[in-house]
Amino acid sequence: MASAVEDRMLDLVAEICDDDVIREERDIDLFAAGLLDSMAAIELLVAIEEEFGVEIAPTAVEREEMNSVNKIIAQVEARI
Repeated sequence: MASAVEDRMLDLVAEICDDDVIREERDIDLFAAGLLDSMAAIELLVAIEEEFGVEIAPTAVEREEMNSVNKIIAQVEARI
């Protein structure tokens, strides 16, 4: 069963990527697939901070640590 954080993150990422494929393919590389670019990544970090009160500085994590839905959820859950 998905956690509340997981559910909300899926909603945020799907909204920012503008594609529901991320719900099914949660290990897809969002950058390589063209679903996320640097501007959208910043938008996502701002949304995470607003939603969860979790600040993730763009310089604090490598792109490879936040390039899939599962990795993004793990980063957020580790900081809550």
